[in-house]
Amino acid sequence: MNAMNWIVVYPEVVLLAMTCVIAIVDLFVTDPARRLTFWLTQATLVVVALMHLAYFESGLTIYGMQSHVVNDPMGHLLAFFAVVATLVTVAYAQPYLASRDMLKGEFFSLTLFSLLGIAIMCSANNFLVVYLGLELMSLSLYALTALRRDHAMATEAAMKYFILGALASGFLLYGMSMMYGATGSLEIPKVFEQIATGAINREVLVFGIVFIVAGLGFKLGAAPFHMWVPDVYHGAPTAVTLLIGAAPKLAAFAITMRLLVEGMLGLAVDWQQMLVVLAVASLLVGNLTAIAQTNLKRMLAYSTIAQMGFLLLGMSAGVVSGNTLSAANAYSSSMFYIVTYVMTTLGTFGLIIYLAREGFESEEIADLSGLSKRAPWLAGVMALFMFSLAGLPPLVGFHAKLAVLQALVTTNVTGYLVLAVVAVLMSLVGAYYYLRVVKVMYFDEPASTMPVQGSRGISALLAVNGVAVLALGLLPGGLMAMCRDAIIKALTS
Repeated sequence: MNAMNWIVVYPEVVLLAMTCVIAIVDLFVTDPARRLTFWLTQATLVVVALMHLAYFESGLTIYGMQSHVVNDPMGHLLAFFAVVATLVTVAYAQPYLASRDMLKGEFFSLTLFSLLGIAIMCSANNFLVVYLGLELMSLSLYALTALRRDHAMATEAAMKYFILGALASGFLLYGMSMMYGATGSLEIPKVFEQIATGAINREVLVFGIVFIVAGLGFKLGAAPFHMWVPDVYHGAPTAVTLLIGAAPKLAAFAITMRLLVEGMLGLAVDWQQMLVVLAVASLLVGNLTAIAQTNLKRMLAYSTIAQMGFLLLGMSAGVVSGNTLSAANAYSSSMFYIVTYVMTTLGTFGLIIYLAREGFESEEIADLSGLSKRAPWLAGVMALFMFSLAGLPPLVGFHAKLAVLQALVTTNVTGYLVLAVVAVLMSLVGAYYYLRVVKVMYFDEPASTMPVQGSRGISALLAVNGVAVLALGLLPGGLMAMCRDAIIKALTS
């Protein structure tokens, strides 16, 4: 291999090497808090994040590994946020897992392996590389879901996740095999070129796309492929739920962009219709079912399904009447949406972890009763996250929803205007269950008079998380510009 091949995968090589080092070092760690393993993991994540950020700022698009891998700003920006999300997740998770005797070396190594799979998906330029990254991430997450081996609900969640995840991977692989059979190539740009010729049997292509979209729907957790989301979110240890609900969403967006936009934009008229159906179904199922939930983790799971509906609406507005003039606007709005959603999710589950203590998980909405009287600053931070998820100004969630709605409205197509109205109405429904959490915190009597005690480091991290949600709501332009620049370079490279 020449030097260029290695340049495009330096961050992944560093991550893989350090994951192996951490796994070996942990064998000699006797400290129950796993401080050495924890700090080695965090140092690795900081270095890898800085590498991805440096690659992003270079603005270059480089192909390597016989064009199996692409080194471009979009991939590095998504990978950067995935690394940051993982870093924050590990920080939130450490005291939670330590207090439950689940802080083992395999948590750190499996977490890093899942991140490696995410990074591979972000830079994939070949169907097989997409699948390699997907399986590496998924298998690590299946094992992490069953981390609490003596807990029946966690074991059941892991089994459901494994079986349905395998089904989703099968759908995706079958769809890819059909695209390979039709185009004769596994390389995403060559598939795009073959489709652009118009000489390939369209029925075969559309049949392949149906399976690919179904597989992507599973990985995003979009309805009607959402059945694993509430059970896995509820059954997994909360720290693992946070891991599943954050960085992997960025990877799912990355492969959706790689496969559908970079590889099959010529068939957008077909897959956009499928995404619209998934989006509307997700908005309806997610928002309406979340109203009936009393468990906070299940409510947030259905909330995730609804949020993915918004994401897919943005993805469905890229090609209008055969032209791609609105593509950069539509896809960058979806990218901005997923990044800000992950940021808010980190805070919501981080706060659930913070409130949990030995023998008490703080998973029910009722467990937050009167939180403003016991810990006013915690209630204030949680209110920020809930308002952001509901899409209320001036928080970042408002600008994320506004960006997607603007992408729909600027198409000037009646169908997209109707979708924008449906999205707004469903957001109003969603606001009910988010505001219910705020009402419970501020107006219900405390379920317990015990003071809230937790790590000062986690307290500070929650505060930073809350400030970030507010600050990016007040000044969203910088992140929006980064997303738009990354998408434009991905579309033009």
